[in-house]
Amino acid sequence: MIHRYLFAFALLCAVAAPAATQSVKAGIEAWQRADYSAAVAIWRPLAEKGDADAAFNLGQAYRLGRGVPTNIAAATTWFQRAAAKGHVDAETTLGLLLFENGDQAGGLKWLKAAAEKGEPRALLVYGTALVNGDGVKREPVLGYAYVSRAAAQGLAPAKETLAQLDQMLPLEVRQKGVAIAAAKAKAAPAPRSKPVQPTKPVQTAAAKPVAKPLPGPTAAAPQAAASGAWRIQLGAFSQRGSAEALFQHLAARLSGKRPFYIPAGNITRLQVGPFESKTAAAAACRAVATACFPVPAK
Repeated sequence: MIHRYLFAFALLCAVAAPAATQSVKAGIEAWQRADYSAAVAIWRPLAEKGDADAAFNLGQAYRLGRGVPTNIAAATTWFQRAAAKGHVDAETTLGLLLFENGDQAGGLKWLKAAAEKGEPRALLVYGTALVNGDGVKREPVLGYAYVSRAAAQGLAPAKETLAQLDQMLPLEVRQKGVAIAAAKAKAAPAPRSKPVQPTKPVQTAAAKPVAKPLPGPTAAAPQAAASGAWRIQLGAFSQRGSAEALFQHLAARLSGKRPFYIPAGNITRLQVGPFESKTAAAAACRAVATACFPVPAK
């Protein structure tokens, strides 16, 4: 599962900036003094005039309930206004917020937009969705490319997920993904200047469903009557229904093996078994003709 992240501060350059940017900076300075109401009062008129940074920061204030009452609907509105102007942090935050509140399709739309600009959290979440086919068409090569780009930027959960994908996906898939990642990184637009942001803004709980999609089980499930200490893991999903649908699709290829739906936070891992050995589990992965890997039935 994706761990909760904190958005980093972006320090302003010492050179002179336009008046609107200086005003956004003044709001940040008020925020850093814990004068949240003053910060909101500075950002609001700028946001209403279309300043994307101010709109993003105002959305953060509503999300956190600082200087204004907590209001997720208002936060979403301001994030949408900033995202509509191509504000990458707003696209990412909005995508995660929508995902957290059950709008998977809407969340993935904005996360895809941010991922195409190289935002590492969006690359991880959207890339993992592509690998799993969770809410989007399953494209493991492209998903590997996205996760690779996130890992290359130093995002720790992306590095962990990439290591798991390296165990799960065939070499040919990984090689193609690396080639796509290199091409996309080369073609990526120059990064937009980071907006000044409120201190310790939104905790992105919405990313939980897909941050660690592929590890072995951490919660025990009832053992099948048949013997065997191994299973195969076929993916991890933000909705149990997606895991159940995949099992139904593959059941005929699994020779009567039973599914195990392993809860882990807000995700459900689909495992199937048991198998008497790791070798037998690996053979089942090859036979099922889809991405999977053996895991111990702990």
